[in-house]
Amino acid sequence: MLTRMSSPTQAPETDVRAANRARFELELEFVQALANPFYLHSLGQQGILDQPAFINFLDYLQYWREKDYARFIHYPHALHHLELLQHATFRAEIRKDEWREYLNQKQFEHWRTWRVYAPAVVLRDSHP
Repeated sequence: MLTRMSSPTQAPETDVRAANRARFELELEFVQALANPFYLHSLGQQGILDQPAFINFLDYLQYWREKDYARFIHYPHALHHLELLQHATFRAEIRKDEWREYLNQKQFEHWRTWRVYAPAVVLRDSHP
């Protein structure tokens, strides 16, 4: 029985591609989780938002705002929240229950009203 063997030079390339894909998927999932005000609140309450390594990680994730990456984001609020998380004031305030509720309400209102369609215009023939 003949089996197809991959050359030793192909295996590392495949491993790198798989690792890059896994990293992409993991970072995409994390960035999208930032759309959830309750998740942000939880990160703040646990003190994670104060850790310098995490703040650096949030800065690193800014590449998701570029067009080539942003197209994979399903929850646009994630990018807005990623921007807000760059500010120490926001990171401090999101710990508070009232800020979580405020952000949640603003997000809900946006979702509720952003696709308000104008009434359909009926085109009439100018001839009777």
